[in-house]
Formats: sequence, structure tokens, C-alpha cells
Amino acid sequence: MSEPSIFTRILNGEIPAEFVGETENAVAIKDIAPQAPVHVVVFPRSQEYRNVIELAAGDPDLMAEVVGLANTVAAELSDGDFRLVFNTGPGAGQTVFHVHAHVLAGGLDEKSLGA
Repeated sequence: MSEPSIFTRILNGEIPAEFVGETENAVAIKDIAPQAPVHVVVFPRSQEYRNVIELAAGDPDLMAEVVGLANTVAAELSDGDFRLVFNTGPGAGQTVFHVHAHVLAGGLDEKSLGA
């Protein structure tokens, strides 16, 4: 069995976090090192899936729940416009191998979004 991820440790109350949303199977917390005025991390309660590809293939309903929670949080914390980022693999910047999405909103311009 692998070590619990930082997200599992947060869910277990071992590490503090500011929760901003949750569903039966997913939670949303404020990022501790925000990269935008609104920066929230959304992840499943289970650490079964390491990345978004595994999640989408293994449990499409849970994937939809994570994306739905991201949408709800963005609507509550910003104007509803947001960027949803899943890093997949170390080369893409993934450092926690418990699938998670970054919700970024507020103060983002076209240049920073690569539009």
C-alpha cells in the first residue's frame, strides 16, 4: 500500500486546509500557494486514481463530479469564468499523484491563459 497523499492526509485531519466546497465523493480546498486571485484544488476523497487520465478511464461519473464541483466553486468565488488545470505526470508539473484539478479565476488575462 502506498503512503497517503497530502490530500488524503488533509481529509484525515492531519494537515489543515481551508475547505470551500464538497460533495459526497470530492472536496475543494484553497491552494496554499495561490497562482491567481481564486486558486482552489478539487480532488476525489479516494486516492485510487493518480491522474486525470486514470480517473476519466476508471470512473467517468467521479470525473464529472470533480468537474461539477469545480464549476460550483468557481461560480461561488468568482464570476463563473475559470481555468481548470489537471497536471498529468512529472514533466507536466504534477507533484502529488492523487488526481486533482486546479481552479484558477479572477484577474486572468488572455496573455496568461495562452489564448
